[in-house]
Formats: sequence, C-alpha cells, structure tokens
Amino acid sequence: MTTQPSPTPGRLVGKRVGILMENDYVEEEISYYRRRFAEEGAEVTLLTRLWGRPSLTFTGAEQRAPLTVTEDLEALDYTRLARLSALIVPSGQVSDRLRFSEDVERLAPAVELMVRAFRLPNLVKGFSCHGLSLVSATPELIRGREVTCHNNLVGDVRNMGAMYTNQDVVVDGDLVTSRTVDQCHLLVRSVIDLLDPVPEPAVAGAVS
Repeated sequence: MTTQPSPTPGRLVGKRVGILMENDYVEEEISYYRRRFAEEGAEVTLLTRLWGRPSLTFTGAEQRAPLTVTEDLEALDYTRLARLSALIVPSGQVSDRLRFSEDVERLAPAVELMVRAFRLPNLVKGFSCHGLSLVSATPELIRGREVTCHNNLVGDVRNMGAMYTNQDVVVDGDLVTSRTVDQCHLLVRSVIDLLDPVPEPAVAGAVS
C-alpha cells in the first residue's frame, strides 16, 4: 500500500485577510483574492459599511454577480483590526463608494478605518488600481510613499504627496499597490511574500 504524502500546508495558515467590498466590484478580482489567499491557508473576510443592517448584497460591475457581506467595517476597532494580517482595497468602484460621507465635515467610516490601518505597521495594506482614491481625504497616509496606480489616478496620488512609480506593482514597507486589476495576481504574490518571507539562500562559505 502506497502512502500518499501529506499536502504541504499553505504559507498563510493562521492569518486573516480582509477585503473591502461595495457595488460594482470586479468579479474575477474578488474571486481570485478569495481563492488564492484561501489556497495558502488564510481566512478571508469581506468587509463593508453595513449601515446598521445585518448584511448587504452587492452586484459586480460586469456579470452583475451578487455577493453578500455580513462583516461591518465600522466594527473594526484597533483590537479587531490588529487580528488581520492584510487589508485589501480592490479595483472597480469599491473605493469611490466607500469614501462617501453623509457629513462632509467628517471622514467616511472606511477612511477612518484606513487611518487606523496605517497606524499598524504589522498590517499589510494592499491597493489595486483606483483603490488609493479611498485615502484622498487623508493624503498624509501615503505622503512620501512609493506607489503605483491606474493611469487615471497618477495626478491624484502625486497631489497627495506620494511618489508615483511607473511599475505594475510597488512594495513600500507595509504598503503594496498595483497598477490595474490585471495585476491583481502580482499584488497577491507580494502580500503573501510580505506575510511569509522566503528565507534567503545561505551563502557558501559564510561564517555563522
């Protein structure tokens, strides 16, 4: 009888990844995030502003696919936020919808969430495509940071004081940004590498 080898455990076992959600999300992107992070053993949680409701169902931008979210981003205080290993702001209209505030003198709850997130250096922040528009009201969060984004957002991120870099994906410490939804796989790969760094190979003849 041949013994089958045990499956190799994922690199992110025991870690949690949060993904912000709203209407007009890109279906393939969200599906990829959920599948790929889960393949590495991470628990994936969809988050949105629930407006006091137990759940909200959103529809995608292309196939109008429905997706129900039950986790309220407003419930993520510092303690709960620190339980996440990564927080992803996806493409589509998600960031634009979440930055709405009914009181123009106050930050939207999703923006307040990002302020808390940027105060946690151990929490990886990922932004795809237009995602950085979510923090346009708080430019200090990315001022001086190297980022990439959709071409339509380049002027905005420069006005926010960020250093635009003409690359498909840019990693600046705990901040990962990608150019468009087409590079979401590069964003995920970079996030995984930050959460589980691959050890550098030992140098032959090195003295320990």
